[in-house]
This record gives sequence, structure tokens and C-alpha cells, in this order.
Amino acid sequence: MQNTPLVSIITVNYNSDEVTVDMIKSLQRVNYPNIEIVVVDNASNENPKYLKEQFPEIIYIRSEKNLGFAGGNNLGIQKASGKYFLLLNNDTEVDAHFLTPLVDVMESDPTIGCVSSKLIYHHTPDTIQYAGNSGLNPITGLAFGRGNQEKDTGQYNDIWPIKIAHGAAMMFSREVLEKIGPMADLYFLYYEEIDYCKRIEDAGFKLYYVGTSTVYHKESISTGKNSPLKEYYLTRNRLLYIRRNLKGFQGVASRLFFIFLAVPKGIFLHLVKGDFIRLKAFWKGFIWHVKHPLTTQSL
Repeated sequence: MQNTPLVSIITVNYNSDEVTVDMIKSLQRVNYPNIEIVVVDNASNENPKYLKEQFPEIIYIRSEKNLGFAGGNNLGIQKASGKYFLLLNNDTEVDAHFLTPLVDVMESDPTIGCVSSKLIYHHTPDTIQYAGNSGLNPITGLAFGRGNQEKDTGQYNDIWPIKIAHGAAMMFSREVLEKIGPMADLYFLYYEEIDYCKRIEDAGFKLYYVGTSTVYHKESISTGKNSPLKEYYLTRNRLLYIRRNLKGFQGVASRLFFIFLAVPKGIFLHLVKGDFIRLKAFWKGFIWHVKHPLTTQSL
């Protein structure tokens, strides 16, 4: 369709079939007429036939190995046919009108490479999780998105240039993929979309937040809100992003900040809370870099 290009909606499922079912049901109510749904199962222990039996129209891919967020999505992209790829977390449900505004913005300007929806917390549907992000602090390696925890009164129903799209609902073009390749799967979980957005921008494309597109996010269904797994990958990948993307003075300053401020602070906070399980995960995430003293280029 000329004015409604095919959008490949790609999601990764890991031991959360019922959550994925809810997401697919919400996609079935979307009023955009030209989509395909690609579900990648990341070596779940659940019945591998269940989702395909429930939704025979989907493109279902079973991976025999857990490839993580980036690897799973990259596998889905290989089987997708769309002009645009929408990476959508399986722990989301969408507004019926969410997709057309994303496509309209992408179609309005060929230099736009990526767009991201407004995210609302699913269980508190008047509260914003994400309304755009102007980028990482080049020293701390931390990002603070606009609108988080604010009541949604329509104040962010705008179209706003951003540096970081949210991985729970981000769409990019096939042209971007052909120019910069897939996401870096060495992250496994967290920071991979931030890394990809940096590469999109470095390739000369623009990124936009589209506030008229709404997605409801249950957040951390697969990993757990405060799980050791999440602690490990957030710690490891924050420094991994710094090593891959920040150079010169910024690179040195951000490494020093992480090693001499962020690491001692993290250790202290976990000790005060008596949370030794997450402390171990935090330390393991940091030590990974000691064991992998690679150059930025080889990372």
C-alpha cells in the first residue's frame, strides 16, 4: 500500500506466553491496516507451539538459545519484510491508534531514521514512564527521560527531537538497517537501544519522540524489577556503552567517574540495604570489564 507501508512489529518472548498473548491481542485492535507480527521465542521453557497455535497468522521463530533483547530482535528482523521495523516489548499493550502517527512522522522526512512512542505505566494508566530523552550525560553515562512519573494530561503530546528512543517501543527504517547494520548483541540486555540510537544519529539520521502514539508498559516482566540479572547487565552495560561510544576527554572522564564514584556508591548502597545478592551482581558486572580489556574498536 502506497500510503500505508508495511510495518514489521517484532517482539521477543521469554517464558511469558500469557503476557505476549495480551500484547498480540492489543495489536489485533490496531487500526493501521498493513502490519506483520514477528514473535521470537528466546528458548523459553514453555510450550513452543502455544503462541503459534493461538495466533496462526504471526511469523513465529523459535531460537534454541537465549539471544537476549538485541539478538532476539535481530533474529526477528532477518525474517521481517517491512519498510519499517517496530521493536515492541512483549510486556506492552498498545492504543488502537498508536501506529499511524509513527508512520506519518517517518514518512514525512526521509532523514528521520527512528521514532519512539509515549510510554505509560500499564498499572497506573495516568502516569508517564517516557516522553522522550535528550541523551546521556557524557560524564556519568546516565540518562534522564522527560516526563517520568508525571501525570499524563497531554502536556507531552508533541513531536520532539530526541537522542534516545525507548527500546520498549521504537521504530526504525529498513534504510537505517541497511546503512548501520543490526543492534550490537554483546549487550544482551539493556543499553543496546541507546547504543543503536547513537549509531543512527552518527549515520546522519534524525530521531523523534511522537507523543500522539501511546503504548502501555508493564515493565520488567521478564527480568524482574529489582532482580540480580537486571543489576548485573545495567552495571556491565553502562560501562560497556561508555567504552564503545565515548572518546577523548569524555571517554576518560566518564571512565574515571564510573570507577571512582559510581562503583563505590553502588557498593555502599547495597551494603547499607544488606542486599548482598544484588551487590554480588553489581560487582560481577563491573569485574566483567577487568576480564575483557578490549579496545573500543574490538568491542
